[in-house]
Amino acid sequence: MNHSTAPRARLANPLAIKLIAAYAALAGATAVFAAENACAARSAATLTPVIELYTSEGCSSCPPADKWASTLKQANREGRAVVEAFHVGYWDYIGWVDRFAAPAYTTRQKEIAAHNSLRSIYTPQVVRNGQDWQDYSRALASTEPALAQISLSRLASNAQGEQFEANITPAANAPARWAAYWTVTEHGHNSKVKAGENAGEFLQHDFVVRQYTPAGDYSGPAKLSLRSLATDPAHPRQVNVVVYEPGSGKPLQALSLSCAG
Repeated sequence: MNHSTAPRARLANPLAIKLIAAYAALAGATAVFAAENACAARSAATLTPVIELYTSEGCSSCPPADKWASTLKQANREGRAVVEAFHVGYWDYIGWVDRFAAPAYTTRQKEIAAHNSLRSIYTPQVVRNGQDWQDYSRALASTEPALAQISLSRLASNAQGEQFEANITPAANAPARWAAYWTVTEHGHNSKVKAGENAGEFLQHDFVVRQYTPAGDYSGPAKLSLRSLATDPAHPRQVNVVVYEPGSGKPLQALSLSCAG
């Protein structure tokens, strides 16, 4: 009887095959997760205008200002403006409660009034780069150099919310101290108003501030983080970082980031 001297092929271990497949699947899932969550932006050399609209569903003169804010979507997408519509609740007593309002937004408007030496607050009010602004047609014009650089990225996203990180680097000629805040703004909100000055009106809103988070004061470069509220596919959102000089409220730079998925 003849016997072959060639080496035999070893049978693969079934458990090893399963482990290799599992690791490959995990690596693939991790790569897909990273690709889906890769979303980042970097600020420009010039100062990006920060447009704040103070509005209320209980204010009869506010809908035209809300519509104007909606026309800034393209400018926001192109990085030419950071737009935030802060709804305030001090007109709620007239008969209609604005569900998008928060006391913190009124507090912010009062701080801006103090910086501008205004004796009162009002709606609709447009604030551009920390200043009370009446000329809507010139709200986007900007050639002023930025005094800070911002890089913003999404680190993670799940059903509970999103994690963002911003790296801030002040310019050499920036103020010694700076402050910052985050906002999360959303498009596509609407309300059928049933009482108050806008009774019977169907109001549509974009850039609605849904989350406002002051981030503190700093000196020199710093890293900021935000855990945002859960996403809603029906309302496209932007995450914004505004870096400003605490004494005057004037922005040093601002950046808006929109992430799909």
